[in-house]
Amino acid sequence: MYTVKEVADKMNISEHTIRFWAKSGFFPFIKRSETNIRLFDDHDLEWVKIVKCLRVAGVENKEIKRYIDLCLIGDSTVPERYSIIQKTKEKTKEHIKELTEQISLLEYKEAFYKNIMENNLKDSWNPINNITIEEKINL
Repeated sequence: MYTVKEVADKMNISEHTIRFWAKSGFFPFIKRSETNIRLFDDHDLEWVKIVKCLRVAGVENKEIKRYIDLCLIGDSTVPERYSIIQKTKEKTKEHIKELTEQISLLEYKEAFYKNIMENNLKDSWNPINNITIEEKINL
């Protein structure tokens, strides 16, 4: 059995987030100790994994709760759960594509600035370098 702190450390999630998710009903089978401490077993960690995955992918808490509730209903809900996972995967792929484009731009700018520093050049892309001293005074 794992405490909230142990789960947080193991899953790289804050304790606050674990407690919030627990209060939100995302972990339907966690137990409490005699002193009312939440206790997670290995099966509960599987719930934590999918909740974390969905949250990182941008799924709202309301939709995660819906997914959990569908799981609890049973196999008759597999088509709807499949649809949720499929839509989440597609949104995540789109987000990865956007992030990849951002990385490319950042790498380009990084190389640009490195070149400026190494060769003691003026930053020709900075608009402030393209205005007159008189214009700078009036800023």
